[in-house]
Amino acid sequence: MLHDIAVGVDGSPAGLAAAHWAAREAGRRGTGLSVVHVWHPHPRPAPYVPLDRTEHQWAEQILREAADAVRGAHPALRVSERLVCDATVAALAGAAADADLLVLGSLGLGAVGGFVTGSVSQRVVARSPKPVVLVRAGRSEAGEHLPAVDGIAPEEIPETPYRPVVLGLDLAHPCDELVEFAFDAARRRGTVLRVVHAFKVQARSAFDPAETAAPAAVPGPAPGPEASAATEGAVTGVLRPWREKYPAVPVTQLVSEGRAAVALLHAAKDAGLLVVGRRASGHRLGAHTGPVAHAVMHHVGCPVAVVPHD
Repeated sequence: MLHDIAVGVDGSPAGLAAAHWAAREAGRRGTGLSVVHVWHPHPRPAPYVPLDRTEHQWAEQILREAADAVRGAHPALRVSERLVCDATVAALAGAAADADLLVLGSLGLGAVGGFVTGSVSQRVVARSPKPVVLVRAGRSEAGEHLPAVDGIAPEEIPETPYRPVVLGLDLAHPCDELVEFAFDAARRRGTVLRVVHAFKVQARSAFDPAETAAPAAVPGPAPGPEASAATEGAVTGVLRPWREKYPAVPVTQLVSEGRAAVALLHAAKDAGLLVVGRRASGHRLGAHTGPVAHAVMHHVGCPVAVVPHD
């Protein structure tokens, strides 16, 4: 059963960019869109609320303006509005639970303002039971497509190809939810799936039985054809059933030695969507995003999908 996509808006440009991205994704999936705004009263009037408005009226206006903007740009899309008075993180996690996908705006590292920046966005991603996509301010439909010939906008030529979808694959935890999300995203866009895996060559230990001290670490084998070939083969094995399930999706594999976050930052420079995983701890207090997801959420320019998995 198809469920609506939910998008959180807060009156910021990033929130509006997220709303339009979510609307396009709902169109690709054939679902509706639920536009959500979360607010909560303060003991004193919040400084960002106009003097002629109550906090509740201002919240209603933010929600209405975002929903109207989406309806104007996507008249065929079914759009619903949801105003929630609650703690932000809990309310957005609840909205995600009722949807197939939650979309939020993101201002990135060092930016200030908006309910989806910094620790709040990380807590939402860490607690969401469904995938969350973070979208930067300024991202438009043109950013999802490869450059058009002679500067013609993608919306003028619907067949302009989509940019690649990039999947960060962890061979230690190759979960089905993550891989299928990436394959499905590439299929819906009719584009290539670029699978990225970075590995580290383990150091070997020199140990003399006559010594009582701990073994000293010495450099392991240099990353060469054998290490790369073995890892490449393991990636191929993980992807084989998914290639069979999605035969129309072209797949490229990028295997390199080094840090996963660095490899993904390079691979996602010309991407339309980056997909990474987050291991679900199953405990609210232990929720976290993980170092790779944390890095790409803050530094990658294209939309980032964070998929929870066991």
